[in-house]
Amino acid sequence: MGLSDLGAGLLRRLDAETAHGLAIRALQIAPLPTPAPDDPVLRTSVAGLSLPNPVGLAAGLDKNGEALGGLGRLGFGFVECGSVTPLAQPGNQKPRLFRLSEDRAVINRMGFNNLGLEAFAARLERRPRSVVVGANLGANKDTEDKAADYVSGLRRLRGLSDYVTVNVSSPNTPGLRALQGRAALDDLLGRLNEARGGDRTPVFLKIAPDLSGDEVGLIVEASLDHAIDALIVSNTTLDRPGTLRSAHRAEAGGLSGAPLKARAAAALQAAAEASSGRLPLIAVGGIDSGAEAYARIRAGACAVQLYSALIYEGPGLVGRMKRELAARLRADGFSSVAEAASAAR
Repeated sequence: MGLSDLGAGLLRRLDAETAHGLAIRALQIAPLPTPAPDDPVLRTSVAGLSLPNPVGLAAGLDKNGEALGGLGRLGFGFVECGSVTPLAQPGNQKPRLFRLSEDRAVINRMGFNNLGLEAFAARLERRPRSVVVGANLGANKDTEDKAADYVSGLRRLRGLSDYVTVNVSSPNTPGLRALQGRAALDDLLGRLNEARGGDRTPVFLKIAPDLSGDEVGLIVEASLDHAIDALIVSNTTLDRPGTLRSAHRAEAGGLSGAPLKARAAAALQAAAEASSGRLPLIAVGGIDSGAEAYARIRAGACAVQLYSALIYEGPGLVGRMKRELAARLRADGFSSVAEAASAAR
């Protein structure tokens, strides 16, 4: 066990949100070594972005873009920060973050707590350029025009991040998931496409796992119609599997971690079938090993993201996943991630 994994074990003894804050602080100040170069078989691209490996960090850990330097040294191929809203907001009442240790899961109802777009943009202006960084956009809880909030975020962050993600799938902001309906989505994506103008910074859309196959298909078609560059599948779930054992299992909010695995994989399958290779897919939800990352890639994902698994496995998980993923690619005769993903079609 490395020192970083030992630190993760100590943090798990603290209240979940306190530990989260300390982890961000440690990533800001710890003298982390530069990671070793990745196996060339892991190099890939997503929506024109060149990635040293396909293992990314999902949004939610670094909400304000405060620790991008440290996160970049953990070996991720790309790092997504946020969600950020135009105006700063405190989020929901505490406690709002719960570890379900027996289930290797997390429930959160954070409510897009963040310092706001201006503070976020100022940090991205100073971000390290050695790692691909995405900015996850949200809408303020009390805004009357949620689509306008996403347009504001897109315009303000132009040129500051390598890609932006439109998060319409958090369960913790009232009315947000309604934006996944076709009419609302057409309005939102149309306004975003207009706001992009000639800027070709990739725009991704992050969807919920609690959708039917037909609903995923409609989202895929809307994304293609409005020049969305990739789909992130998927966010946390409102479902509570009967297998949950933790005393926190009935807490309100979005469930992530191991119990989300099957639902997220099913959503990915639906998106892969609907897109037929026309839209890049990024898999997230319950990914906790190189084997699971490989399974999602073989199901059609061109990259993966993780977050909750880091809480239980520690940051050493990133390197272990990459080594296992490279070994599986080579064992099955694939020369690249893209080749393995396209074999699913």
